[in-house]
Parts: sequence; structure tokens; C-alpha cells
Amino acid sequence: MPTYVYKFTDTGETIEVHQAFTDDALTEYPHPADGTVRPVKKVFQPVGVTFKGGGFYKTDSRGGSSSSSGAASSSASASTASDSSSGSSSDSSSSTTTASPAAPSTPA
Repeated sequence: MPTYVYKFTDTGETIEVHQAFTDDALTEYPHPADGTVRPVKKVFQPVGVTFKGGGFYKTDSRGGSSSSSGAASSSASASTASDSSSGSSSDSSSSTTTASPAAPSTPA
């Protein structure tokens, strides 16, 4: 349950109140010293969590090989093989391996 900071408008004192996300913001709260109900205002503070780095998904930090890159390279080699008949290739690294078996052709 999150903790919110409220400030008494008449005295300037601050208090911390545990509230659920679904609860409405307080407008009045009993003063801890004398118990009288006094007006309060919510105090907004900077966020306590800062995300730094390249990504926030679990797949963003993977290095080297992964199952998604393996599927992408096999589909790229399949598209390169279909493009080898026209003589153009978009992926130079896979065009060397897949175009070489299809490259030798005997002239008629």
C-alpha cells in the first residue's frame, strides 16, 4: 500500500498516510497532537524510481543468440534464396552463404 504525504494548510506540518490506489485524496485529517480535524493538501514529490539503460523488456538485454534472432535469420536466408534469381540481395552476410550454391549456372 503506497504512502502519501499530506500537509496541514494551517500549520504547515506534514504527515504520511497509507492509502490504496483506489482511495480518493484526503481533504481533511485529524491532527496527531490534538486530534482535531484540519484541512490538508497532498504534497507531490519526485518519483523514487528512475529507469536507466537501453531497454525495459526482458528481451532487450539479451546478448548473442536468442530464439527470436534465430527465426529471423532463417526467414532472411529464405528470402535471400528467392531473391538470388534476380541477382539482388538485401543481407550481404547471408547472401554469401545462400547465394553461392545457386550462383553457379551453366550457360546453354
